[in-house]
Amino acid sequence: MKRMALFISLCLASQLFGEVVHFVKRVRVQKSVEVHHIVTKKVPYEECWEEEIPVEEYDEGSDTLGAIIGGAAGGILGHQVGGGSGKTAATVGGAIIGTLVGKNLAERGHERPGYKRVRRCRTRYKESEDTIVEYKNIAKVMGRRIVKYSDRPLDFITVDVTLEY
Repeated sequence: MKRMALFISLCLASQLFGEVVHFVKRVRVQKSVEVHHIVTKKVPYEECWEEEIPVEEYDEGSDTLGAIIGGAAGGILGHQVGGGSGKTAATVGGAIIGTLVGKNLAERGHERPGYKRVRRCRTRYKESEDTIVEYKNIAKVMGRRIVKYSDRPLDFITVDVTLEY
């Protein structure tokens, strides 16, 4: 028990009188080695082109409207031409012919496109390589090897030293 008390009191006493010393030291570099790093960069760019794609849907609304207007105009003209019981036949015949003519005229106004042009794009990457050169500076301080990297060879390395006792 006495030994334990003596050990604890020595530990406490050493804490009271312990010191921390801090200083900066310049250490001469023993050797500088050139180190090459290859860095690959990917730069995005857009590649675009136009292509024709088939059109599947077609709006026939204007053809229908042309047929209705043509049929009505043909029926009116046919009604003017005929007489008696032939008047009805002329009206029906004029309406049929007017419908066909109106539809053909409406279709002639716009051709049915089979394909349409579409702009397509995709992102591609251009790779470029750069070589980075740096220097590995090696020195010894207080029996330990230290390394500091820099953009040029160094003559000295500055080291912060802390001693505790």
